[in-house]
Amino acid sequence: MAQMGRPRSFDRQQAIEQAMHLFWEQGYESTSLSQLKASIGGGISAPSFYAAFGSKEALFNEAVQCYLASYARVTACLWNDALAPREAVELALRQSTTMQCEPGHPKGCMVAFGVMSAPTPAHADVAKPLAESRARTYAGFIRCVERAIAAGELTANTDARALATVFNSFLLGISTSARDGVDVATFQGAIAEVMKVWDALRKQA
Repeated sequence: MAQMGRPRSFDRQQAIEQAMHLFWEQGYESTSLSQLKASIGGGISAPSFYAAFGSKEALFNEAVQCYLASYARVTACLWNDALAPREAVELALRQSTTMQCEPGHPKGCMVAFGVMSAPTPAHADVAKPLAESRARTYAGFIRCVERAIAAGELTANTDARALATVFNSFLLGISTSARDGVDVATFQGAIAEVMKVWDALRKQA
C-alpha cells in the first residue's frame, strides 16, 4: 500500500492572505521567498512551498486575485447605475479611503502600489492585473462623468477625461499619504473639497 503524503501544516487560503499582506507592503521583487515561508509558518520547506504554490510569481498572482476580489471592491460602485453619478464617485473615494486607513492590513492600496511591484522588464507581466484594475477604476470615473453629462447634470462642454483624472489622481495619491500618516478624518475632509470641482461644473438651471 502506497504511503500517503504528509498533510500540509498550514491553511492555504490563510497563507495566500498573509502573502498578500507582504506583497501589499513591499511589492513583488522586494518580498523574498524566506519572508513568504516565514509568513506561512509551520517550518514549510522550499520544496513544500513550490508544491503548494508553484512559484513566487504564481503565489503573487493568487494574492492579487485575493485582493481584487475583496479590498479592491471598494470602487465597484463606479459601475452601479442605480447610484447617481456624483454619489458613485464620492462613495468610491470615501470607501477606498476608509479601507486604505483601517487597521489589520498595510496602509494604502495594493492596486495603486502595483506600479512598484514589478519594476524590471523581466517581471513586467506580473503586475498586469493590477494595471488592469487601475485602468478599470479610471474608466469607471470617466463613465460616471459621461453619465452626468448625458443626464444634463454637468455642462455639455465638461471634459470627461480631465474631470475623471482629478478624482483618479486623488485616489492614487491616498496610498502614499496614508503611509505617510495622514488620517482618515483628514482624507474625508479632503474628499468634500475635491467634490467641489464636480459641483463647480454643474449645469445651471
